[in-house]
Amino acid sequence: MTTILIKNANLFYAKQLIKSDLLIEDEKIIQIADEINEPADKVIDADNNLVAPGLVDVHVHFREPGQVHKETILTGSKAAAHGGFTTVGAMPNVIPVPDNVDDFKNQLELNKQSVIKTLQYAPVTMNETEDGLSPIEDLAKLGAMAFSNDGHGINNAKTMFDAMSRIKSVNSHLAAHVEDQNLFNKGVINAGPVAEELGLPAIERVAETSQLARDLILAKETGVHYHVCHLSTADGVKLIRIAKDAGINVTCEVTPHHLLLSDQNILEDDANYKMNPPLRSEIDRRALIDGLLDGTIDMIATDHAPHAENEKNQGFLKSAFGITGIETSFPLMYSRFVKTSLMSLEQLLELMTNKPAQIFNLLAGEIKVGGDADLTIIDLKKPFEIKKEDFISKGKNSPFIGQEVYGQVQKTFVKGQEVYSF
Repeated sequence: MTTILIKNANLFYAKQLIKSDLLIEDEKIIQIADEINEPADKVIDADNNLVAPGLVDVHVHFREPGQVHKETILTGSKAAAHGGFTTVGAMPNVIPVPDNVDDFKNQLELNKQSVIKTLQYAPVTMNETEDGLSPIEDLAKLGAMAFSNDGHGINNAKTMFDAMSRIKSVNSHLAAHVEDQNLFNKGVINAGPVAEELGLPAIERVAETSQLARDLILAKETGVHYHVCHLSTADGVKLIRIAKDAGINVTCEVTPHHLLLSDQNILEDDANYKMNPPLRSEIDRRALIDGLLDGTIDMIATDHAPHAENEKNQGFLKSAFGITGIETSFPLMYSRFVKTSLMSLEQLLELMTNKPAQIFNLLAGEIKVGGDADLTIIDLKKPFEIKKEDFISKGKNSPFIGQEVYGQVQKTFVKGQEVYSF
């Protein structure tokens, strides 16, 4: 039996911040009280820093197997712990895609290398790109967290309808990358003045919104829990709002980069600003913020997408889509949203812990007696600079490098085990 006593915590507990001590025995939290003076194997003085549930990210890419030069399960999970995350959902865009029982079992075995709780998405269709559905019932029985084709929109309406029906039948979730390939048209940047100025092929907003509108009607018909990944447009926010008002079982996420950046931040051909969906206009960005604040958008997810340096230094036309984000997500959101009084710390923590856990039915995102000791200690007081050399992720591809932020993670625990220490 091992005990850890955390004293002088500014604890996020039962959706509010309280001054408290917390006692851990082996994997579990066994006591929360104003003052605990029991002997413990290890005593940690939190020094009035934030002690929060381990953050939850339902959208990450850990690249293993098949692309370990970009990231591995070990480096990705250590990076997540550095960012304060203890539970993540890993997308199935690995090689081979785990679209059958054997490959999915192999993926689950590989995920055991993780230092945090890495849950696994299964693909909706074979190879994420075909019309034939994966063995949804078998993959659900193996423990698929949810189903997603990740970076591929499902263009065939019949395929999507059938997928929704079968995913509903196993009481799971469909997380959609909404993108009509016929309208995407090999673009690399949001359609608008910046694309025109840089002379780059553009991605129209309707590539997202037209497929989203179709899917919402199909979700209404099937009753499936339909989750929209990385929403990026003002019209998308309006569609989600209308759908929720109509009682459709829809939720959605937004990334920090779509909340904090627009295409107006792209001053040159720098692929650190290239992601899919792309950075949209200022009007879209403000609509996303409004949607987050009024509850239309349910959670924040990073879409952590690490790449090797030579895959991101070739300009918009030749570089890969995506940025790394799991190590910078909380500091950026805290610094730009909480410290500027756009939202409270409690609201931000709900969006990054309890809400995603509740929506995806995960045993995570909450500090409670008897629950797993998954938590993070974060210093909100001292500023620090986001530096490439501080990243644990193999991917250093971030447009936020060099920015000053607050909210540095000091320690992260998973089931009472310290998996990161500053």
